[in-house]
Amino acid sequence: MITEEIKQRLFSLQDEPYRDFQVKLIPTIDPKTMIGVRTPALRKLAKELSKDPDITEFLTSLPHEYFDENQLHAFLISEIKDYKKCIAQTEKFLPFINNWATCDQLSPKVFKKHKQELLSHIQTWIRSEETYTVRFGIGMLMQHFLDDDFDPEYLELVAGIRSEEYYINMMIAWYFATALAKQYDAVLPYLEQKKLAPWTHNKAIQKARESYRVSAEQKEYLKSLKIKS
Repeated sequence: MITEEIKQRLFSLQDEPYRDFQVKLIPTIDPKTMIGVRTPALRKLAKELSKDPDITEFLTSLPHEYFDENQLHAFLISEIKDYKKCIAQTEKFLPFINNWATCDQLSPKVFKKHKQELLSHIQTWIRSEETYTVRFGIGMLMQHFLDDDFDPEYLELVAGIRSEEYYINMMIAWYFATALAKQYDAVLPYLEQKKLAPWTHNKAIQKARESYRVSAEQKEYLKSLKIKS
């Protein structure tokens, strides 16, 4: 079975010091489920396995036992060149994502060629009850719709999200910080009018002020907009 073969391959690539490092970065994951395979090795393995006709078996073997299997799964989906197949596999996998790292590694290359079809899925994802489905939706909106395809309505979509989940709020902050760097004039009123939850508002300002893409003058003004606790 290819699933068992993949587990053996992953353990052959194990880097224990890297695993110990990852455990600290991803506190929501049981350390026992971490093998400790470095990202470049996972990407290389995904490229190789994506050509294997039996890989569908692995993609349907959910939930996976190991964190590293989830990481590999994300990279395998990202390699799928057919949009319909890719979105179908993405939809199947999203409910099983249980950490920020796997969520953020899932970045299908084919999405950038199908933005209008993707948009309807994003709108569904960000209304999900699943933490990492919401985070993924915001991430896709940030990745694909802050440049030529930007529409101010997308800001309203993200600003309207209210959650107690740290990993959702952090992504909202990251989205607005990135949006400030790319669409400053459109984003600024959201901070001036305090349309975000206080923690998210301040975190977005913090991240924007750490960005080299935001001018010194803009950073100084953003600092004045912080909500004092």
